[in-house]
Amino acid sequence: MKLTLTLATLATAAAAANLFNGFSYNPKQLKTGACPTVDTVRDDLSVLSKYTNQVRIYSVKDCNQGEPVLRAMENTDWKVQLGMWVSNVESVYEADRNELIRLAGVFDFKKHVSAVIVGNEAIYRKEQTSAQIAAKVRDTKVALTKIGLGSIPVTASETWPYYDPTLVAAVDYVNVHAFPFWEGTPIEGAQDKVFEHIYAIQKLAGSKKVVVGETGWPDAGGNFDAAVPSLANEQRYLKEFICRANLEKIDYIWFSAFDEAWKPVTNASDVETHWGVLKGDKTPKFASPMYDCKGFVPSNKPSSSSSSSTPASSSSSKTGSKPSSTPNGHSNTDKSDGKPSGTDSDSDKSSDSQEKSDTSKNSAAWSPVGSGLSAVSIAASMAALAVSAFI
Repeated sequence: MKLTLTLATLATAAAAANLFNGFSYNPKQLKTGACPTVDTVRDDLSVLSKYTNQVRIYSVKDCNQGEPVLRAMENTDWKVQLGMWVSNVESVYEADRNELIRLAGVFDFKKHVSAVIVGNEAIYRKEQTSAQIAAKVRDTKVALTKIGLGSIPVTASETWPYYDPTLVAAVDYVNVHAFPFWEGTPIEGAQDKVFEHIYAIQKLAGSKKVVVGETGWPDAGGNFDAAVPSLANEQRYLKEFICRANLEKIDYIWFSAFDEAWKPVTNASDVETHWGVLKGDKTPKFASPMYDCKGFVPSNKPSSSSSSSTPASSSSSKTGSKPSSTPNGHSNTDKSDGKPSGTDSDSDKSSDSQEKSDTSKNSAAWSPVGSGLSAVSIAASMAALAVSAFI
């Protein structure tokens, strides 16, 4: 019995340490970028189920990926944050919105859809203004309300300098991206840098919940100024961010689930195929537990007066966001200084400028990512397995 309980305890600890609120997930096939099928998505979710039960996708229309993702989630407890791609071509948004409404008539959105995300860094790419994205958020909320799905939170994803009061007022919760790597921050200062941005956005958001919609660190590729990609740095950033986020009750979506070999590498730093916590063969990069928060002590929380983050008014060309992709899927850089000039190399973009890859409620009871796999449920499952082996 003593051995049985010890194994159960170890299983519980290991499960809790492998827990993620959710992953950024591009359902396209990892090696080729081919469109997903229900079977390929099911295989991905089977692998990811050890770590979470929530993913975020970036378009429901590109490759018609919304349907296989939702189909694969039927009869499971998986949740998805459905993205709607927005570019400077209005028909792109309209196609995603129409597909969203069609899917809502086929699948159980109340069970499986934890949020709808309108646009992904379109303001940063200078393809939309905050007023335009805010209008699309309101349009989507009205469309969902008309079909009885007004309870599903709707937001927009932007990098920290580009969230402004206009956008904050429109969304149900603030979904912000922050990448210290793309600011050229050395790993030693990355924890403080990302939380500096989070605190500034929380101040701007007022009573609305702030969720980190993307953050991560690559394990290979070229340096970006003082930011060095390496396996050790990826794991350090993962531990420091997640442990501090857990302490401060900040929800997040980790970028990203898998390394994706099909992504372009001709950008400011050839790291785009190296952001996953799992390799391209779907095996984990890190031994279990991926991180251990025991004894973790966060850096000092910067005061609001000392914070250098200035949402919606930053003049810096480094915004902590991934470089952008052109319509052929290759990334742009500012040729004058080599710094990222845009964002979202999460996936290729089609010829119509779509890269479709990838609430006002502030109570602890609600969270777009809080519906992900709980430490209790994953730990209980592993503990049960450990106990049953000795029954």
